[in-house]
Amino acid sequence: MLLVENLQKSFDGFIAVSDARLEVEKGEVVAVIGPNGAGKTTLFNLITGQLRADSGRLLFKGENISGMPPYGICRKGISRSFQVVNIFARLTVFENVRVSVISHNKRTFNLFSRAESIAVSETEEILKSLGFSEKSDRISGSLSHGDQKVLEMAIALGNRPELLILDEPTAGMSPEETRDTLELMKLLSRERGITILFCEHDMELVFSISNRIMVMQHGRTIIQGKPDVVRNDTHVQEAYLGGADERF
Repeated sequence: MLLVENLQKSFDGFIAVSDARLEVEKGEVVAVIGPNGAGKTTLFNLITGQLRADSGRLLFKGENISGMPPYGICRKGISRSFQVVNIFARLTVFENVRVSVISHNKRTFNLFSRAESIAVSETEEILKSLGFSEKSDRISGSLSHGDQKVLEMAIALGNRPELLILDEPTAGMSPEETRDTLELMKLLSRERGITILFCEHDMELVFSISNRIMVMQHGRTIIQGKPDVVRNDTHVQEAYLGGADERF
């Protein structure tokens, strides 16, 4: 579904991503891990069009999307959440998701008219599937941090994505919220058939849900493979944990 080939990106001489390589097959849950500053978020920004690569290729379902603007990539079927929550804090939960649904239907110039009632059932279905129906009328800015992260996923689902990219989905969450998010990711993959690409620092979560894991260091791809292969790779242990005697 997604192929990243030899991706490069630098900022004023600083190389943020260099020779990044990644494969994501349809239906997979793929994690990208690495130390802070390894280039994970930059990689996601390149894939989703927030940044333009200096060189390399991005193929989505065989189509070259390199250099395409974010809205164009979103239209192709790629949605994402961000490391820092990105929602309309003054709108209700329902309105946040409804805006996304309406946008996907290319009716953004008349967001709140009665003519947009067609988006109501789809919005309600998304909220119900995430267990958010009871919070539909809540002002989004009043939600807990964990609920705001879930709302951001709901907004992403409004675009009917085939590939969902999650940037640290459990950052700042309590252990209970992290468990709930893990179950939500499983639900999206299993019941909705959504392919998921995510980066995360919680290694227990990463190894419990991922079909494959890609490891980055200094902007480069060290390895991509199944969890057991990555777990036992000496280069990964040295790069990620500082020593071959350590284990995930």
